[in-house]
Amino acid sequence: MTSAFRIRMTGRSTDERHRVSSPLELLFDLTFVVAIAQVAGQLAHAGETGTILAHLPFYLMVFFAIWWAWMNFTWFASAYDTDDVPYRLMTLVQMGGVLVLAAGVPAAFEHENFTAIIVGYLIMRFALVAQWVRAAVEFPEGRKTAIRYAVGVSAVQVLWVAWGFLPSQLAVATFVLGALLELAVPLWAERPGMTSWHPHHIAERYGLFTIIVLGESVSASAIGVQNALAQSGFSAALVWIAVAALVLLFALWWLYFLEPAGEGLRSHRNRSFYWGYGHYFVFASLAALGAGLEVAVQAGAAHSEASNTAVEYAIAVPVAVFLLMLYVLHAPLVPEVVIRPLKTFVAIALVLLLPLASPAIGLVGVTIGIALVAAALVAFTLLDRSLAARTPPEPRD
Repeated sequence: MTSAFRIRMTGRSTDERHRVSSPLELLFDLTFVVAIAQVAGQLAHAGETGTILAHLPFYLMVFFAIWWAWMNFTWFASAYDTDDVPYRLMTLVQMGGVLVLAAGVPAAFEHENFTAIIVGYLIMRFALVAQWVRAAVEFPEGRKTAIRYAVGVSAVQVLWVAWGFLPSQLAVATFVLGALLELAVPLWAERPGMTSWHPHHIAERYGLFTIIVLGESVSASAIGVQNALAQSGFSAALVWIAVAALVLLFALWWLYFLEPAGEGLRSHRNRSFYWGYGHYFVFASLAALGAGLEVAVQAGAAHSEASNTAVEYAIAVPVAVFLLMLYVLHAPLVPEVVIRPLKTFVAIALVLLLPLASPAIGLVGVTIGIALVAAALVAFTLLDRSLAARTPPEPRD
């Protein structure tokens, strides 16, 4: 799509051929690279000091804010992207809000100060509401839905501003309420009529965000290696953990893209909320895995205060959550999932049991073991597909 000064904003076709992410969407995603790097880095620091459980609620809250901001933009763009000048400028404003949010991540973790995050959200929401108002004005067929979105988003934003003034003792409980209201807005807004989001475009956007989060995990592992080399130099443990981390991340990338979602979303548009919302756990687990791998590299070089068991579960739990959600999210969309459920649950069990063998095989052995389990799941899934392709269909009467 070429840029023009102004194009009437109407709902785009759900059957538009060759719909792919626009250059503007890709640029928008880059701001989330910064935000995810901040939150993963803070979680890694908590892991190195052995306080990961204490900081986990803040990680989940901040990651929700990051993920929900991306969600709001992505689904709106899938339905109403005009790529004209006003649309681009409103996207620029949202990008600025994301960067303000990212700048506030350290204060949220270290001092439970969410002021910058709330300000960043306020900036993003101003632009998002303006986009919905524009859609309501220019697209009468979707006016009721657009107005509901504008009203709902504005109302919840008022709650977030008030949340910033509440005592810290109420922060988590009130956040849960706010998050539930956020999730409820699209469910309520889409009742008059579902927006015209494009199923294959949405599937691609989620895949690209998965790659972004995996990329941050690669970056976190590299930072851990760099710090370990600077402090203690080269070691065999460092090499083995780094290699295992790369294999693990590559295997998880492979597994995610073995389960295509575009056709399933096209056939079951009514299940899009389930699939879209459930990806919070996919993305959050991958970002947490990056933090866990960074801590594992540091622990392998004896530069972490956390116990080996804590570090091992900082890797195992995110991997298990990712594998579980991969099955749970795709099973309702397709007649048969590509990664067989029995193999998935065996892999989850092995991943969670491996840290118990730490006294015998150590941190290095556990990390390698988890990577091998993920790689084996890829290999067995590819073998299943190969055998299925060679098996002739049964004759019909």
